[in-house]
Amino acid sequence: MKTVKFQLEPLTCPTCIKKIEGKVGKMEGVEEVKVLFNSSKVKATFDPDKIAEENVKDTIEKLGYPVLA
Repeated sequence: MKTVKFQLEPLTCPTCIKKIEGKVGKMEGVEEVKVLFNSSKVKATFDPDKIAEENVKDTIEKLGYPVLA
C-alpha cells in the first residue's frame, strides 16, 4: 500500500469532503481516502499495483478541485 497527500486549493464547503471521499473511495485499488478540510489536503491510501497515483489526482481534479504542485 502507498499513502500520498494531495494539496488542494482552499476548500470552501463541507460538501467538498463528501464529493471527494465518495468518488475517490469507490475507485478500484483505493483502500482509504480522507479529506483534511482545514488544511485543504486529501490523504489517499491505495494499492499501486491496481491504480496509479496520477489516476487518483486526475479524479480529484475532474471533480473541480485543482491539485497544487
